[in-house]
Amino acid sequence: MLNAPDLTDSDYLVVGLATCYVRQEGETQAVTVQEPVPSAYLEALIQGVPTAYQQIQATTLGAIAPNGVPVLLPTAPEGTQYCADFLDRAIAAARTYKNRESAKSFIPEGTVYTDINYSTEKKRLLNAEHMVTAEDNVKQHAYTHQVL
Repeated sequence: MLNAPDLTDSDYLVVGLATCYVRQEGETQAVTVQEPVPSAYLEALIQGVPTAYQQIQATTLGAIAPNGVPVLLPTAPEGTQYCADFLDRAIAAARTYKNRESAKSFIPEGTVYTDINYSTEKKRLLNAEHMVTAEDNVKQHAYTHQVL
């Protein structure tokens, strides 16, 4: 595997399809993003934490990145995008399953899991820009920096 001599194409990995949002010209548009799911977050998803994931699928590194080239899941709808740094994140997520073998038991390899608490109440905005203003400063007591 590219940049990961400790991993092979057969290493287990979970990949999800998430609903995210992009703001363009004042409008917010939904987009589907394919991204790796680390083992700790998979456990939270199984326990019912609200998430933007529509579905997750257990697969292998070789299936989603043959020869180091990312491919979309077969169940991905048309127009699905990759998350930022997809390959690096996939490698990192695969390592979490090597360190936590028990997480592989939640979803058998090749299985699509849709029994998720899907929610877009908290929208994941991909191109958000935070502008720092004077109002963001923490107000401190007048005596904070004085030696009494």
